[in-house]
Amino acid sequence: MSSTAAPETPKAKLTKADFQSDQDVRWCPGCGDYAILSAAQQVFAGLGIPRQNFVMVSGIGCSSRFPYYVNTYGFHTIHGRAPAVATGIKMANPELQVWLITGDGDALSIGGNHLMHALRRNVDLKILLFNNRIYGLTKGQYSPTSEVGKVTKSTPFGSLDHPVNPISLALACEATFVARTADIYQQHLQETLKAAAAHKGSVFIEILQNCIIFNDGAFKDVTDRAIRDDKQVLLEHGRPLIFGKGHDKGLRFNGLDVEVVQLGKDGVTEKDLIVHDAYAENQTLAYLLSRVENPVPMGLFRNVTRPSFEQRAHAQVDETIKKYGKGDLDKLLKGKETWTVN
Repeated sequence: MSSTAAPETPKAKLTKADFQSDQDVRWCPGCGDYAILSAAQQVFAGLGIPRQNFVMVSGIGCSSRFPYYVNTYGFHTIHGRAPAVATGIKMANPELQVWLITGDGDALSIGGNHLMHALRRNVDLKILLFNNRIYGLTKGQYSPTSEVGKVTKSTPFGSLDHPVNPISLALACEATFVARTADIYQQHLQETLKAAAAHKGSVFIEILQNCIIFNDGAFKDVTDRAIRDDKQVLLEHGRPLIFGKGHDKGLRFNGLDVEVVQLGKDGVTEKDLIVHDAYAENQTLAYLLSRVENPVPMGLFRNVTRPSFEQRAHAQVDETIKKYGKGDLDKLLKGKETWTVN
């Protein structure tokens, strides 16, 4: 367990500096993780929550050094198992803000099973997945999100695997808050983190993040300033899906497919476009949008309310005690389902 935080009386107002630990930040110069760390520290300071009520949990990877750099409680766990540890923390103390920091390799490869169940159970965890489409810590092998044909140290002739779509996976697992942002979009990133902090239930945020050493420009075809207006569409609840430098393109349904249309051409107007509903209980629309690759949807795909796992679990315990009284562990262990071996 790593922490430089001690029990404290909350100040009238915390600052970003209060969430900066005394540890040297050791990521490669230019790494997108710096921007994410900065945004998180800024957001945490503005939530009005004492530092000792935060817990950062991580697995293995470059992103997983996060707990060392945030002046709160934290656990640097083992590869892929961070959701299990984070679930235990939340169950033990539901009042804590538990943030899980992971990467595309840590979460979607060895940790895929744990991630899936944390999301479907609706454990109140804020899961941030740093997606750089590469294994950076182990020096540049392809990851579950690497594109087909990706040449890396472990795929010298090109990857044959079809990549995982993190947003589609989270939606299929019934996560109640699902969003996508990018390391270079500080305002959007901070707004997304603030919304995540306010959500009660399973949060999954894919953060497009650049690995300057082993996969530089991983999302340049989406985020480059010169082209991003035409390569992204911002998801805004209740608004038609319009994009493009001239705000002259949009998305509409063609059967079950989502297609790009030109506004004003062939009589197409805003009324023909898909209107985003981030609060729909049925995640079909969000899932269909998650499959769109050009333009790439950015923002909040889904935000619905459902009792969290720890709320339901503690309520069940309370109800059972009320009905049957407190149990006797010794009596349980020596009950009729046990036997003695001589």
